[in-house]
Amino acid sequence: MTILVTSGAGFIGSNFVIDWLDQHDERVINVDKLTYAGNLNNLSSVESNASHVFEDERGFFFKSFNHKKFEEAIGHKVTFVQDNHSKSVKGVLRGLHYQLPPHAQGKLVRVAQDEVFDVAVDIRKSSPTFGHWVVEVLPAENKKKQLWVPEGFAHGFLTLSETAEVLYKTTDYYASENER
Repeated sequence: MTILVTSGAGFIGSNFVIDWLDQHDERVINVDKLTYAGNLNNLSSVESNASHVFEDERGFFFKSFNHKKFEEAIGHKVTFVQDNHSKSVKGVLRGLHYQLPPHAQGKLVRVAQDEVFDVAVDIRKSSPTFGHWVVEVLPAENKKKQLWVPEGFAHGFLTLSETAEVLYKTTDYYASENER
């Protein structure tokens, strides 16, 4: 598979990303540059509130979200108003997307099927972490792994598997006039 990345926020460009893709037999062309300056303090990788995934021959069950425990994990109140579900085939790059205020969206992202390479970039110009970014490989096998993307961050993902299904909660409704 060839991954073509052009313009946008130029989030794929660090040696880390190129090395990771090389290790997975992928080819990257036309890659933009961005210095890696992010850290996990800018975003929170949040384990779900389930202490256990209950599995047996019938399938599995787990609690994928607990509002109280989520707010405790990120340290402030949040209200989710919309759930989204997308399916993409291998090599599809979605993003980087964001909405401008007053309809900026925070997102809690998890993968329900297969695997994605997930990216978030701080695009708040007045922020001391402006331009900082993080990446997470989100596999469905780790049902409890989720990524919290705060308001003011651009978000996108690359589908690594044959298909992938991504679920995410948002803190504001979709507003086409504010989407970028």
